Amino acid sequence: MAATDRPYDVVLFGATGFTGGLTADYLAAHAPRELRWAIAGRSEEKLEAVRHRLAGTDPRLAELPLVVVDATDTDGLAAAVATTKVVATTIGPYVQHGGPLVAACAAGGTDYVDLTGEPEFVDRTYVEHNAAAEGSGARLVHCCGFDSIPHDLGAYYTVQQLAAEVGGEITAPVTMRGVVRSNATFSGGTFHSAMGAFARARQMKEASSARRRLEPRPEDRRSRATAGRPRRDGELGYWLLPLPTIDPFVVARSGAALASYGPAFTYSHFAGTKTLRYAVGGTVGMGGLTVAAQVPPLRKALLKRVPQGEGPSESRREKSWFTVDFVAETEGTQVHTRVSGGDPGYTETAKMLAESAICLALDENPVRSGQLTTATAMGDALLARLQRAGIAFERR
Repeated sequence: MAATDRPYDVVLFGATGFTGGLTADYLAAHAPRELRWAIAGRSEEKLEAVRHRLAGTDPRLAELPLVVVDATDTDGLAAAVATTKVVATTIGPYVQHGGPLVAACAAGGTDYVDLTGEPEFVDRTYVEHNAAAEGSGARLVHCCGFDSIPHDLGAYYTVQQLAAEVGGEITAPVTMRGVVRSNATFSGGTFHSAMGAFARARQMKEASSARRRLEPRPEDRRSRATAGRPRRDGELGYWLLPLPTIDPFVVARSGAALASYGPAFTYSHFAGTKTLRYAVGGTVGMGGLTVAAQVPPLRKALLKRVPQGEGPSESRREKSWFTVDFVAETEGTQVHTRVSGGDPGYTETAKMLAESAICLALDENPVRSGQLTTATAMGDALLARLQRAGIAFERR
């Protein structure tokens, strides 16, 4: 079925979970009236309970369509994704549960967005499904939550500001750093995904190598992510701790795909703290988690203490915030920008995923297919959507 003939614009998988439920709540409150959407999962009873809750926000949603399908049922998934333009999924860890759904979307010409921050999953998806997605016209857009929209679109926005400062086109090398700060509680799903990645270092390296062998690179430009080093940032006034997340790799892939980032683009990614004590503590804590992930009994105990599918109370989320500062330089010209918002791990992540799905379904976007970043798939359209939704992108 052609995408224009499909009965739904967006189908949300995972609406019975915590973050998926918040995404469904956001759609119920903020989706355009013309958006045709449905929720999907393996339990009809749980889906009906979600629908009943959503109808309290909008009585019309008492008739919200339900798609009952198991995440391991390849035939059922193929049939389900054929009914919609876009699939949005919160079902992770994705390296364990995400493969069949993204495969169905790539084969069926259905656009796909998720919340993964797992490098192994993203790289394996490229190796296994990018060619099929390019052939079918599907856009596979990973990392549509706090991993990695504020960083990817923040860098995209910063490049635009830098270009304006130098006369409209960047013709010299660009260096950029992103510095993240937040008071929020991380999600159980994020913790499980991170521990899984730490425990699968060998598989992650193999997936990265397989992708590098296959993925073309621009011939006349370069774009790369660098680890950076712990240090005091005189410009921002923070101690910087390198962050081993997927975000810098996403930013670098946007830089490789978009000529507007200049002939040579280098990005480094940090957590920012006001005191040296917290920077040292963060380094020690990250090292401890990495070691614990290699020891099955310790990993199991930690995962049990931070269960998936649960999150902080609404009152706690209302007090949470994040900022990402960007400093970019080229030929003596410097710009400082900031992306900021509320609770990053839950409230804003649900908003980002929902707006990404709506953007792919309804907006005019660049004509591209295959595995893409948010900047390359949606760029200005998603940036405008998020600004209207209350996430700030601003010059400092």
